[in-house]
Amino acid sequence: MQDYSVRRSTRARRARIQVTADGVEVVVPRGLALAEVEPFVASKRGWIERTLLRMRAAEAQRPRPLLADGGTVPYLGATLRLAVAVEPSRRRAHVARRVDTLTVAVAEPGEEAVATALERWYRARARVEVADRLDAACARVGRTYSGLQIRGQRSRWASCSARGGMSFNWRLLLAPPEILDYVVEHEVAHLDVRDHSPRFWALLAERCPSAREHEAWLRANGHTLRLR
Repeated sequence: MQDYSVRRSTRARRARIQVTADGVEVVVPRGLALAEVEPFVASKRGWIERTLLRMRAAEAQRPRPLLADGGTVPYLGATLRLAVAVEPSRRRAHVARRVDTLTVAVAEPGEEAVATALERWYRARARVEVADRLDAACARVGRTYSGLQIRGQRSRWASCSARGGMSFNWRLLLAPPEILDYVVEHEVAHLDVRDHSPRFWALLAERCPSAREHEAWLRANGHTLRLR
């Protein structure tokens, strides 16, 4: 049987399974006996195996970027070539874009240093890219949001709080631009409909006719949107 980890959650109402690039995690309510977990996982074995096969196929189509001089990284549909410079005297990494080249200056050699510098750059860019889209989407429907946070969760792309606070994952910048556009429309729709009821999906379909297609793309390829 596939190895898995177990995490208890005060928010979980029932057991559920999450399959990500990091492995299989079973999220269970605090009151659920551990003896019930293994039979539950066994009952979902077929689904887990199919999901893992689908993820591996997607990874073969979208291999992880080579974070070294001459490597490339995706940026909203564009391919940016890396020009990496190792400068031991540098106190802080620096990333700058010029057309389709990203110059990355780091103090230490290796992919880890480059990945850390790139993630900081992507986070900063995400704030700009998401804010521009959020402002435009809200203006189109006469709504407002209360704030924007950029995060880096492994399995959540965005959220909208009850007070209109928006949170987006910087990894969306590794996806095609229409995927980020879709996630923005998805969260703006939550300003009108909080849940994922048929009413929500109908509203979203009016604003983004390809919503279901983009949602399916994220389910199939979301785990490949990573630098390391």
